[in-house]
Amino acid sequence: MIVGTAGHIDHGKTTLVRALTGVDTDRLAEEKRRGISIELGYAFMAGPDGTRIGFVDVPGHERLVHTMLAGATGLDLALLLVAADDGVMPQTREHLAALVLLGLPRAIVALTKTDRVSPERLVEVQAQVQVLLADTPLAGSPMVPVSATTGVGLDALRARLLDAARSPTVRPLGAAFRLAIDRAFALPGAGTVVTGSVHAGRVQVGDELVLVPGGSRVRVRSVHAQNQATEAAEAGQRAALALVGVAHDAVARGQWVVAPEAALHTDRLDAWLTVWPGEARPLRSGAPVHVHLGAAAVMASVAVLEAGDALAPGASGWVQLVLRQPMGAWAGDRVVLRDAAASRMVAGGVVHDPHAPARYRRTPQRLSQLAALALPTPAARLAALLDASPNGLDAARLGAAHGAALAPPPDALAQDGWLLAARHADAAAALVLATLAAHHARQPDEPGPDAARLRRLALPRLAAPLWPALLAGLRGAGQVMVAGAFVQLPAHAVALSAAERRLAQQVAASLATAGFEGAWVRDLARDAGQPEALTRLTLARLAQRGELHQIVKDLYLPPATLQRLVALARDVAASQGGALTAARFRDATGLGRKRAIQVLEYFDRVGLTRRVGDAHRLRPQAGLLLG
Repeated sequence: MIVGTAGHIDHGKTTLVRALTGVDTDRLAEEKRRGISIELGYAFMAGPDGTRIGFVDVPGHERLVHTMLAGATGLDLALLLVAADDGVMPQTREHLAALVLLGLPRAIVALTKTDRVSPERLVEVQAQVQVLLADTPLAGSPMVPVSATTGVGLDALRARLLDAARSPTVRPLGAAFRLAIDRAFALPGAGTVVTGSVHAGRVQVGDELVLVPGGSRVRVRSVHAQNQATEAAEAGQRAALALVGVAHDAVARGQWVVAPEAALHTDRLDAWLTVWPGEARPLRSGAPVHVHLGAAAVMASVAVLEAGDALAPGASGWVQLVLRQPMGAWAGDRVVLRDAAASRMVAGGVVHDPHAPARYRRTPQRLSQLAALALPTPAARLAALLDASPNGLDAARLGAAHGAALAPPPDALAQDGWLLAARHADAAAALVLATLAAHHARQPDEPGPDAARLRRLALPRLAAPLWPALLAGLRGAGQVMVAGAFVQLPAHAVALSAAERRLAQQVAASLATAGFEGAWVRDLARDAGQPEALTRLTLARLAQRGELHQIVKDLYLPPATLQRLVALARDVAASQGGALTAARFRDATGLGRKRAIQVLEYFDRVGLTRRVGDAHRLRPQAGLLLG
C-alpha cells in the first residue's frame, strides 16, 4: 500500500513519518536548513506479518502545492495531518480539496502535537476536522491523536495503517504496466534510476519499456519495490527501476515508463470533471488552467462540452483539455485543475479519452461516445462505443488508452485494428449498393466508379482500413463485381457478342506486345483487318468489363502491363516519400514525357494517386483493385 501525507506546513508530516519509519524524508540541505519539506520524500514501514507500507511525504507550503500533487496521485490512502495547536489551516483545506478531487478512497486523520494542548483544545480541533470533512467523500475518516515527540498514539496509528494495508485498493488485473516518474537520478553501478508509484500492471527484470512522452525504448536492469530488491513490482507499490538505454538527465518528473502496448501521449483529452464546490466562479470554456496528472503539470485551455460552455461550482460535466505540451494520460486516470495563477484548486475528475478529437467534439454522436466511455466495465464500454461509432472504432488505440486489449464482438467487421458494428456494416453496405445503382443510372455507358471514388461518394467518413474489408464482403457475397479498377453491380456487367469475343482474341497478342506505350484503336483495327468502328466499340466494352484499361481516348493497355506500371510507380514513390513526378516516372518506365503524364493522370482518375502540385501522391489504400 502507498500512503501519502497531506496537511499545512509545519503540522509535523515529516516528523511523524520519521517517528513511524525511522527515516528522515528531508534529504536536501535546504530542507534541513529551513526545517520544511521542499521535495517529495519517501519512507517505508514493515508490519510484524511482513506487510509493507510506502510513504510519500509531501510539502505543505502553499507555493509547493504542485509538488504535493505530483506525489498525491497513485495513492491508496491519505494521512491527513492537523496540528492540535493550530487547528485547520489554509493548506489543510487545499490539500483536502486535492485529495477529494483526485478521488482518493480512504484517509486517516492524525491530530499531531497533542502534547502541546489541553484535552479541551483537542476536542475542539476534532470538531473542526469533522466539520471540514462533513461534505466530502472522506467524512467519517478515523482520527488518531498522536505526539511524535512523546510517542503517544503512534502504536494506535501504526495499527490503523497496517489494518488498511491488509485491505488494499482493488486494481484491474491484466493492465499494461505504468509508472509515474517523480524522480530520476544516476546511481553508481546501476546507471539511470527512476522512482515512482506503479499505477497499473506488473514489471520484472529484463522487461522492455517505453518512456513517454518521448518514445525512448529502455530495458529494466533491476527492480526495488517497497524499498526491497526484488525481481518484479506491481500496481500499488512504490518502485525504483534501474534502466538501460537512457541517460538520467534525459528523464524528468512527469514522464512515465510504460509497457509498449500502452505507449501513448496526448495534447488533447476528454474528462468528466467536477468543479470544487468552494470555487467562487464557474469553470468556463477558454479558461487557462494548470493540469496535474500523474507527476506532471502542464498548462492547458478548457473547452466545456456541456450546453452553456460553463460548469457551475459543485457541478459536473464533460470537458476537453487542450494541452500546451504533450503528457501521458490513460482512461481512468485522475486529473486535477488549478487556476492560471496556480493559487487554488479548481476542479478534478477522471480521464475517459486521451485521444480526444479536435472536430465534432460537441456533436450528439461524440457525446454518446463519451457516455459509452463512462460505463463501468470494458466490455460494456466497447459494445456501447461500437454502437455509437457508425464510421468505425480504432480498437487498437482504444486498447492502448485502457492499457489492455479489448475482445471485439464476433459479428463485428474487423480490419487492421479497426472495428465496425454489424448493424453499421449492414447500413454501410446498403449505402454502397444504392450509390452504385444511382451512378449506373446517371452514367449507363461507364463501367462504374473506381473503388477509391466509390468510397468518397458513399462513405467519405468511414475509417480507411475498414473500406477494403467492407468491399471484399460485398464482392464475396456476389453483390458487387470488380472489373479491373472499377466496381459495378452484377446487373450492369456488359455481355460481349460472338463477333466481339472473336475480335478480342485477335487483338490480344498485339496488346500484350505493345509494352508500356499501349496500343491505339486504329493500329489494332489494321492488324486485325477489322473496321475501326467495330474495334473501337469492342475495346470500349472490354474496358467496361475491366479486361482493358483506356488510358486516353482510343489508347489501351492490358491489365498485366498496367500492373507492371503500378509496381514501378510504387517503387518510385517509395523512394520519394510517397510522391511521383512525371520526370521520375518517365525515367523508370522508359516512356516519353507525354505518355508518362497520360498514365499518371489515369492513375489519378482511378484512385491510385492524387495530384498535389506537380506531384502525384499515392492514396491511402492505394490501388485497392489495381493490385
